Amino acid sequence: MANRLVIKSSPHLKSPMNTQMIMRDVIIALIPAFICSVVIFGLRALLLVSICVASCVVFEYLSRLVMKRDNSISDLSAVVTGILLAFNLPVTFPIWMAVIGSFFAIVVVKQLFGGLGQNFVNPAIAGRVFLLISFATPMTDWLLPQKGEEGVALVAGATPLVHIARGEMEALPSLTDMLLGIRGGCLGETAALALLVGAAYLLWRGVIRPVIPATFLGTVFVLSLLMGQNPLYQLLSGGVILGACFMATDYVTSPSTFKGKLIFAFGCGLITMMIRVYGSYPEGVSFAILFMNILVPHINSLTRTKPFGVLEPKKEG
Repeated sequence: MANRLVIKSSPHLKSPMNTQMIMRDVIIALIPAFICSVVIFGLRALLLVSICVASCVVFEYLSRLVMKRDNSISDLSAVVTGILLAFNLPVTFPIWMAVIGSFFAIVVVKQLFGGLGQNFVNPAIAGRVFLLISFATPMTDWLLPQKGEEGVALVAGATPLVHIARGEMEALPSLTDMLLGIRGGCLGETAALALLVGAAYLLWRGVIRPVIPATFLGTVFVLSLLMGQNPLYQLLSGGVILGACFMATDYVTSPSTFKGKLIFAFGCGLITMMIRVYGSYPEGVSFAILFMNILVPHINSLTRTKPFGVLEPKKEG
């Protein structure tokens, strides 16, 4: 019986990368933006990120314990969710509301559907949209870093997207300030250069492929031109770089085929610009990704490749 045939389920070829390694690389890629958020917005940014990460880890541990499932906090996915959720919050956001958002992201969106790999939408995106709907005023309470004689000070004001929506182009910061994060916005979305450095690291490590970020950002750029908007300000404003590089690329909630990724990313860019230009809310990245997440099963079904050597079924009649 030495030559006994052993039959096992797929996959038969396994990657040396596991979930923990992938999540660790994502955390490393987010460090530049995290450092910039603390430098720009102060120590409260550190507190808010820490609270979101700790809450997500605790809620994942407790929910898995209650549901009598194996502990999964070691895969670091809850840490990534906590960081991304905090990156989508203003620095003034109340701590107790951030804890509620973490509970919704981990328990409702992720664990109640079976845990990592079973959630049909990105938990951090869903958590942000939930908080935006539930606590609209705190979610739009912005502090803007402004340069003065004594350095950078935080003052209340409008974000670049609000200025663009109002047609107040003269009030926009310079493109250099937009690139470095000297503007209003959520914790992790302002420093575009830091986000691009993190995205380059993920591309170098092979954690993400360029198709979704490039198509998402390219769609926003082209549609900005067609809609009479400044494409550079549209790319550097809001959370489009954060969304395109770190949330739309989520393995679980993005399509598995190349053609599907193109359709998915184009839809994200299209909906983002439609909301920004024609909607009542100045930002549309979160809603765009959330909506396209819901369509991913249909996109996968429509773009699934045919196995080699398999004939199409004949139609009757």
